Amino acid sequence: MTRISRRHLLTASAGLSMAPLLPAVAHAQADAKYPTKPISMVIPYPAGGASDASGRIYADVMGRDLGQTVVVENLGGGTGVIGANRVLNAPADGYTLFQGSGNDTFLAPMLNPAVKFSPHDFRAVILMSEATLLLLVRNGLPGGSLDEFLAYAKANTAKPLTYATVGIDSMYHLMGEALGKRVGVDFLHVPYKGAAPALQELGGGQVDFAILPYQASIDGMAQQKRLQVASSFSTALPAALKHIPLITRSKMVPDFAYTISGGYFVRKGTPEPIMARLREAITVAVNDPAIRARLESEGRMFHAVPKTQAEVDARMNEQVTRYRKLVTDVGRKPLR
Repeated sequence: MTRISRRHLLTASAGLSMAPLLPAVAHAQADAKYPTKPISMVIPYPAGGASDASGRIYADVMGRDLGQTVVVENLGGGTGVIGANRVLNAPADGYTLFQGSGNDTFLAPMLNPAVKFSPHDFRAVILMSEATLLLLVRNGLPGGSLDEFLAYAKANTAKPLTYATVGIDSMYHLMGEALGKRVGVDFLHVPYKGAAPALQELGGGQVDFAILPYQASIDGMAQQKRLQVASSFSTALPAALKHIPLITRSKMVPDFAYTISGGYFVRKGTPEPIMARLREAITVAVNDPAIRARLESEGRMFHAVPKTQAEVDARMNEQVTRYRKLVTDVGRKPLR
């Protein structure tokens, strides 16, 4: 073999040996530049609800930290499934972020046979808060306290009381079923596409009560006598919500305590450096005292902020287990 042909062979061999590394190098370089364009934050409920309010706060702070606009995209319907599918059908590149909760990320695939994804088709970027849940009663019914309302419900069973939630098989729907079983009353569920339309219908007297996450507008509606806040389902509340009754005040169901987890998710397969960068930007908002105060005023209780992906993954697995238990507690069998 000639010297020239050996050189060609060595060059070709070197090229072949480097070939598998080239995509990885290009991928790492792309991750290092992230983000280079606007990011879509999918909120799986209509504008005007508690999820929308907190999402817009995060989007503003994240956009400044990332140097790119974070665009809020409201996709209500299907108890959050429409928004979840939007994220899972997008590339796993960190440019489509999901503001998820126990309803859409965990319960929907466990309960709805039409849902084709599992909770682990998502990867949690961060799980950092719990939303405060309330039982709200329309004006004209006894609703000064939870026990007063439940006593009324038990004494008037000829026509089932109707209750609004953000959708079928949502956590709030299951809570309504569980509460009815607990006190021996059948309630009639009325699902809506999100908290905002459910709250409007309750304020208009179209349903008897609602189980919904707290949002600041509820206080104004209560002051206007458009609804009554019977109780939270919390055993502790942020300082801004100290005027809301705790579930522990109830003599009938003092242990009927529930909150709903919240966080941000991406499609499984999103590169780790991108997830770390997103978590860093969200953490900036969580650790800002002014931002935290605003979010707490919207009913958010915060966990310790996870510092590693391993901590986030462990917390997500705990949440999956927690919601499976809720499903089995109301006599249902998780599908996934």
